[in-house]
Amino acid sequence: MESLSNSYTYYTVAWLATVALLIISRRTRRQRKLNPPPGPKPWPIIGNLNLIGTLPHRSIHDLSQKYGDIMQLKFGSFNVLVASSAEAAKIILKTQDVNFACRPKTAAGKYTTYNYSDITWSPYGAYWRQARKMCLMELFSVKRLESYEYIRVEETNSLLKKIYRSAGEEILLKDMLSDVSLNVISRMVLGKRYLDESEDSIVSPNEFKKMLDELFLLNGVFNIGDSIPWIDFLDLQGYVKRMKIVSKKFDRFLEHVLDEHNERRKAEGEKFVATDMVDVLSQLAEDPDLDVKLERHGVKAFTQVFFCLIVN
Repeated sequence: MESLSNSYTYYTVAWLATVALLIISRRTRRQRKLNPPPGPKPWPIIGNLNLIGTLPHRSIHDLSQKYGDIMQLKFGSFNVLVASSAEAAKIILKTQDVNFACRPKTAAGKYTTYNYSDITWSPYGAYWRQARKMCLMELFSVKRLESYEYIRVEETNSLLKKIYRSAGEEILLKDMLSDVSLNVISRMVLGKRYLDESEDSIVSPNEFKKMLDELFLLNGVFNIGDSIPWIDFLDLQGYVKRMKIVSKKFDRFLEHVLDEHNERRKAEGEKFVATDMVDVLSQLAEDPDLDVKLERHGVKAFTQVFFCLIVN
């Protein structure tokens, strides 16, 4: 009986100590709590997602009219700071840029950019700083872009000839301009017209356009699993499934592109000269002085995002 009594005493003391620690911890957190920006009161679990409609930018604008230029919303499990004026945006993007530079990890970044391997979705750090330097100094430098001028001239002349040959016929100029854009980008980034209709073509122009449209869409959708992680596995909207499908299609295309470029580099040996962005990326991937090694999946991620950046 004495042993049993001692056990109850120990349990009671431990329980009281736990409660005391919880109370002290809560009071300490209250004392350190900063004054948050104004915003609507969040609901349990979903936060303020009930206030976001099919056009999120308009819903957020309407809320900013009520709560001010800087407000706080809660999307599921995460607090979101919203700046709705030029002055507020300047504070976040310039004055406090380092504090807000990191990007949230979303399904789009994970499944459509090789696990956050491109410059748009990679988190702020050594890899992102290196990627930014590569873009500024190597890939999109003035000298590099000027070297591609002949491509733009040739494709523009090709368009004019095609329009001239279609004299007296009804044409869809929008489709022609879209084809010219893709041809220019394909030659700048990949080195040739990979999207021409031919027997050995890895992907047709129409299929590639659909892949790009799907990629743009999925990188801009509101995936509820990003805000409420514990239901992410359900993929309630089906977006993750679509991301995986389009990612596989792009990977098949990009693997073909990289294999062809590597074969040409080996064949030319010391005479090899980089003529497109994939060539430049491949050379950078072998640079031993890079702070963070650029892996093959990183080369594919950058190649893919170049289409998105230039088309936009």
